[in-house]
Amino acid sequence: MPHIKNQPMHVSSSEAVTNNVRVEVESHYAPGHSQPFQSHWFFHYTIKITNEGDDTVQLLSRHWVITDATGHTEEVRGPGVVGEQPVLTPGESFTYTSGCALKTSTGVMRGTYSMGTEGGEPFDVEIAHFALHEPYTVH
Repeated sequence: MPHIKNQPMHVSSSEAVTNNVRVEVESHYAPGHSQPFQSHWFFHYTIKITNEGDDTVQLLSRHWVITDATGHTEEVRGPGVVGEQPVLTPGESFTYTSGCALKTSTGVMRGTYSMGTEGGEPFDVEIAHFALHEPYTVH
């Protein structure tokens, strides 16, 4: 039976609002990109960032903290997301999908986006922790 993109077999999600910016995340296991016998599990996550405030804001950079089932933690920092630094006017959203590889079948991700207002005021936005796990694993 084919896997239907809009209905992943197993989804984990999180949501946080910081400084009128809402960050919603859905993650799911990507079996076609994983090789469990080589200790390689891959997960996709889709993030929707919505500006619920009255000011235009721009996403400048990201900071991820990725922890696998053994407690090994990696931090990833970089400009923008998927090669973009989106500008969000009031009420506007930006959605993107990216991925993460782990050496274990489960883990968690959390992080922050560094944002700025039109006036140049910097602020951070929370990305609430969300689970990464292969279906049918005990966690």
